[in-house]
Amino acid sequence: MEQMRKLPIGIQTFEKLREENYLYVDKTAMVYKIASNSTPYFLSRPRRFGKSLLISTFEAYFQGRKDLFHGLAIEKLETRWEEYPVLHLDLNARKYETAGDLVAMLNQYLEKWELKYGAEKQERSPEERFAYVIEQAYAQTGKQVVVLIDEYDKPLLQALSDEKLTEEYRRILKAFYGVLKSADRYLRFVFLTGVTKFAQISVFSDLNQLQDISTWPDYSSLCGITKEELLTTFTPEIERLGVSNGMDFDTTLEQMTKLYDGYHFYPHCEGVFNPFSVLNACKSKILDNFWFQTGTPTYLVNLLKESDYDLRLLIEGVEVTASAFFEYRAEVKNPLPMIYQSGYLTIKDYDRDVLLYTLGFPNDEVRYGFLNFLVPYYTGVTDDETGFHIAKFMRELRSGDVDAFMERLKVFFAGIPYELSNNTERHYQVIFYVVFTLLGQFVQAEVRSARGRADAVVRTKDAVYVFEFKLNGSAEDALKQIDERGYLIPYVLDGRRLVKVGVNFSKETRNVERYIVE
Repeated sequence: MEQMRKLPIGIQTFEKLREENYLYVDKTAMVYKIASNSTPYFLSRPRRFGKSLLISTFEAYFQGRKDLFHGLAIEKLETRWEEYPVLHLDLNARKYETAGDLVAMLNQYLEKWELKYGAEKQERSPEERFAYVIEQAYAQTGKQVVVLIDEYDKPLLQALSDEKLTEEYRRILKAFYGVLKSADRYLRFVFLTGVTKFAQISVFSDLNQLQDISTWPDYSSLCGITKEELLTTFTPEIERLGVSNGMDFDTTLEQMTKLYDGYHFYPHCEGVFNPFSVLNACKSKILDNFWFQTGTPTYLVNLLKESDYDLRLLIEGVEVTASAFFEYRAEVKNPLPMIYQSGYLTIKDYDRDVLLYTLGFPNDEVRYGFLNFLVPYYTGVTDDETGFHIAKFMRELRSGDVDAFMERLKVFFAGIPYELSNNTERHYQVIFYVVFTLLGQFVQAEVRSARGRADAVVRTKDAVYVFEFKLNGSAEDALKQIDERGYLIPYVLDGRRLVKVGVNFSKETRNVERYIVE
């Protein structure tokens, strides 16, 4: 019977999930708590984090579908199971290239609603028709209306690089979403999801009672999977994943945690696993970068290309105020909010004394995926070439061939176009950081994150390599620093061979000038 367990990959409809007996991580206690209030809500989460399934769950609840919630937490909480008219708008399923595409999508839903509640205003603007449908649904049923909007910002995200089109979309959506304020008396519940919180859209400025619960601690795990939920729901799948990869259960769980856990939507709250990657790992019995492989969103790629933002700030975690990443302001060429809200950064820490958040990569899947993504910006080397180099780097250190490793590093730097190099020490440190961090996919590698540490330490099965780099100094000085500062001391009792590598980097040649191995 265990083999019949069905993983809900790509299932975004709660009704289908329950009726066809897919595995479900029970979020219904939170659904009930949210639905018990009539306050309009907004939730921002990255793509493929279960927002559509959440909206569908609300839809089933407000349709009074008690049968779908049998055995779930909400069954013990809800006693009335009332049915309300539900207007569910999903903007995720279309590519928006013109304002006509957006209006056509709105019309598609309006026509469906009008068939049920009356089409007397069919010749009017989308917002007038929307207001009329809400009013008629209330009048005909005697019940207040539930409005569920999934991916409210999809058209805006697709038009970010086109200022004129963005403005058209904003005008259309401002009027359409503005109805939610004027129709307040007819509304029982409103819930919107999206990737970003656009500061200028009227749903946030006009609809001032809208509660953004994206960073509320009570709902930090509303989308995503906690470790407890992972163990409660997917233990047989984790066991089979481990068997397929020659690992015991604890090791498998540890690897999954490194790869997929670590998303924090509130400081110091429990982290959540990426549900898309967890489900795909369990289904395929392979530990891979599933979420990242679905592709970096076009809007983010375009934003990074056009932005003046110094991406090097992201490397070791960046400290920012809440206003710097919670809201997206289209007129400011700052991709940080978009990088955060798209799921590539998460909250790692919060200093309450100075109100500063630390943002960083949530896990290894995102860390290595994003760094691979960044390499072309700093080096001009393509992703395929980078993968080739990194694999070769790893092999050479594993075999103890430091000379081959260093010669390959020279080739790597020689391939960087001159215009990409700004001849600062920081630029080269970033490239070293990227190379050694990417090595961490295959061997234990770390780079300097505090005073008194070597520039890079790589641990293979047989050896510990300590690297120190100097810019326009000398390889002898780099080697001397390793000894004087005791960089090898933490590894003396390790039992592995200890190797010191002192490297001098020349600003003139923009490459490794000399290195010494001891």
